[in-house]
Amino acid sequence: MNQEQFVEALKEKGINLNSQQLQQFNKYFELLVEWNEKMNLTAITDQPSVYLKHFYDSISIAFYVDFSKGQSICDVGAGAGFPSIPLKICFPELHVTIVDSLNKRIQFLTHLSEQLGLSNVQFVHARAEEFGQNPIYREQYDIVTARAVARLTVLSELCIPLVKKGGLFVAMKAAAAQDELSDAQKAITILGAEKTQEYSFTLPIENSERSLFVFNKVKSTPKKYPRKPGVPNKTPL
Repeated sequence: MNQEQFVEALKEKGINLNSQQLQQFNKYFELLVEWNEKMNLTAITDQPSVYLKHFYDSISIAFYVDFSKGQSICDVGAGAGFPSIPLKICFPELHVTIVDSLNKRIQFLTHLSEQLGLSNVQFVHARAEEFGQNPIYREQYDIVTARAVARLTVLSELCIPLVKKGGLFVAMKAAAAQDELSDAQKAITILGAEKTQEYSFTLPIENSERSLFVFNKVKSTPKKYPRKPGVPNKTPL
């Protein structure tokens, strides 16, 4: 997907990028490749693939969930900033918090946001389990999302405690998503959420499958969740 195809594909979905936003995506790509030589951020580094599999794929969440109201978003384990930084470029009014357990990635994201001129972005170096128990962040966000971080049973325990009551947890998944959803039903209920929407679509050009699950936070998460670092992974709910 070249830049022109990227712009046109987004326009078809009602997202019109101006020249500043295009420059930001271009700079994002350059910095991603530059920093990737020093540290492992992504295996995908050629421009057409970055625009399709990172930028467009990240923004695809906004085809189904409204991000135009300047909501507070938390991105759990965002790695090189996906999906929240592409979303922030498209919707500058968003308030974005990214939590990641690797300090090097936080350094990259801090540098990236300065170079792109982003405001209302916060980067926190922490394990998601500890972050979710911190009263500063717990149940504070309108939307919590994660892309390709862990299976849905584990992901739910890391993300749902951060969602404010009435807010959304949006899980971005590839194939085999239905199996993950079945396994995670019990965890999602325990943690205080329920599924409200489900979308399946394919990425343009390569036609790879994507699934999006939207969960509404209907009640407060019990205080004991998330459990200690490593426990959700070892013994999922």
